[in-house]
Amino acid sequence: MISRFFRHLLESLKSLKRNGWMTVAAVSTVMITLSLVAIFVSVIFNTTKLANDLKNNVRVMVYVRKDIEDNSLTVVKEGQTVNNENYHKVYDALNKIDHVNKITFSSKEEQYKQLTDTMGSDWKIFEGDANPLYDAYIVETTDPKYVSDVKEDAQKIEGVSDVQDGGANTKKIFALADFIQTWGFVLAGMLIFIAVFLISNTIRITIISRSREIQIMRLVGAKNSYIRGPFLLEGAWIGLLGAMMPGALVYFIYNIVYQSVNKGLVSQNLSMISPHLFVPLMIGSLFVLGIIIGSIGSVFSMRRFLKI
Repeated sequence: MISRFFRHLLESLKSLKRNGWMTVAAVSTVMITLSLVAIFVSVIFNTTKLANDLKNNVRVMVYVRKDIEDNSLTVVKEGQTVNNENYHKVYDALNKIDHVNKITFSSKEEQYKQLTDTMGSDWKIFEGDANPLYDAYIVETTDPKYVSDVKEDAQKIEGVSDVQDGGANTKKIFALADFIQTWGFVLAGMLIFIAVFLISNTIRITIISRSREIQIMRLVGAKNSYIRGPFLLEGAWIGLLGAMMPGALVYFIYNIVYQSVNKGLVSQNLSMISPHLFVPLMIGSLFVLGIIIGSIGSVFSMRRFLKI
């Protein structure tokens, strides 16, 4: 059995060399299709992760009235520093709302700095008392589905100027996450099916060019399993060779994209999938997928030649 396997393995390598241009065509087909699969799957996985991150990062912004210092223990009145009677009234009321997980204070100064850092120096026209922004509490819920309920309760609190939860954008984020999770992998599966179809047709052309060789082997009494062996391994070799270029592309391009794109995402509590995890799994999957679809393509392509 072992000697037979190595004989078939040697024969498959000789066949690859003997059918040079057909081998190049088959490997090129595998390479192109697996490259498309790699791009498509990478986009699906990362879009799904980012959509879920966005979904989990949806927060309620509760803006406090300008005449209330809710986060300060003392206030200045008539030139004197006195205890603030409004201290944490809004904060304590927010804490009492059901499904509130975390509350973070964001001063109007912090928001102004973030705005100018993001939009540029042209926005530096409202410094000091001219700052038009409001102090706010960033409210995180125990589950994104409770955002609307928390918003309604927060609007009823005395001292609250406005409450925002993303509105239509929040619903779009939820819809996007659900859509990608439902249909993303279905589309990836369809692309893999198309890849198998294209590869099997290319390998079939290779086998047709060698139909006389197969007929001679059958005439001398070779069993179907014996005839199929070298072609099965040849398909596996084609899949393996075809997966090398997509694997290299994933290694280099994904790391470059991650380094350039992820910097802007981190500040928004978002992140692509770490290349330390994604790249090895993706490359390994491409090699396995290439071998499988190459072998399956060979099996499908040979059925008509092995019928009695």
